[in-house]
Amino acid sequence: MNEDNVKVHFVFHFVVLTSKIQMAGIYIHIPFCKQACHYCNFYFSTSLGNKDNFIKALLTEIDLSKDYLVGEKIETIYLGGGTPSQLSIEDLRLITDKLQSVYDLNELKEFTIETNPDDLKDAEVIKEIGTLRVNRFSIGIQSFFDEDLKYMNRAHNSDEALSSIKRVQDSGFENITIDLIYGTPTMNDDKWKQNLDIAFSLNVPHISSYALTVESKTSLEKRITKGESKPVDEEQSARQLKMLMNEMRAHGFEQYEISNFARDRKYAVHNSNYWFGKKYLGLGPSAHSFNGSSRRWNVSNNMNYINTIKEGKILFEEEVLTEAQKVNEKIMTSLRTQWGLRIAECGVLNAELIQKRLKEIDSSHYRLENEIIKLTDEGKLFADSIAASLFIEEQ
Repeated sequence: MNEDNVKVHFVFHFVVLTSKIQMAGIYIHIPFCKQACHYCNFYFSTSLGNKDNFIKALLTEIDLSKDYLVGEKIETIYLGGGTPSQLSIEDLRLITDKLQSVYDLNELKEFTIETNPDDLKDAEVIKEIGTLRVNRFSIGIQSFFDEDLKYMNRAHNSDEALSSIKRVQDSGFENITIDLIYGTPTMNDDKWKQNLDIAFSLNVPHISSYALTVESKTSLEKRITKGESKPVDEEQSARQLKMLMNEMRAHGFEQYEISNFARDRKYAVHNSNYWFGKKYLGLGPSAHSFNGSSRRWNVSNNMNYINTIKEGKILFEEEVLTEAQKVNEKIMTSLRTQWGLRIAECGVLNAELIQKRLKEIDSSHYRLENEIIKLTDEGKLFADSIAASLFIEEQ
């Protein structure tokens, strides 16, 4: 999942915060991949053996969950994973037809599908995906160089990375986002600059870019522990993030969230809604849901997911959020966006505490504009620790 950001005056912001019409999103986790990327810690399977049973269970879960977003208009749908493009057009159509039979999609603004370049070799398949109401492609490029792709154990090569984007564009889709990863031991600064130059030359309106991180229980962590791979160089990652921010700015992209960049305000609506605290329903194994007061997450196991739904139940864990948790989530997500944290929205007493703690933070890491905290480029390197220093304690 990458794009789960995670992360969003301007007229768009005003409408989101003031509209009386409640809007929500649906995320569907497709838990299948052709092969395991070394760095990935999302839930997935490289076997399609249970694919048909998974589809049946997912269609049933859509029915079982129909009241979770009761009263909400569906604004976005996001097919993530895993790799949704591992499914056939027939499978995808079963899912989208089911969604349309259960939900009113008249207000749908954005329907994104995550894809890998090696699944986009057939222009007819791309056009068929468009008939499902998909209007946005998220393509997991990661790098335009074979050495980097092999290091990450990606299933595609550099030629497929380039051709997949052009093929989607030639099929009539302009709303495209690509993912790029920096900070790998195989990527020096010159190569990172070349990656960005190639991306800019392709005229895509949205780019998401992330530092390589070593997550627990991943192949990358095991390889580093065994000495089979060099460890991640944090100084390199910080330096390449600075390059990323400067190059994006120079090419007309807004850094509207730390890892997300858009031209002409082509923001990712679905991910932006996560950062704005809107409600969403997650379907499929490991998928998360949020209804404004609690979060729940489905079991991260295909067979447990399938077998429980056969019994007419959804196996999930749930957490009811405290007021402090809600404020802290607002702090964390708002600081990651270009619009910053409106201190007054945290409550009077919390606002006083935040103002006090703010004085203890390096002043070069933020700007305070009309009681809105916005991180500087330097501050974005320390976003998580800055947010943590402003967190509210439980009462």
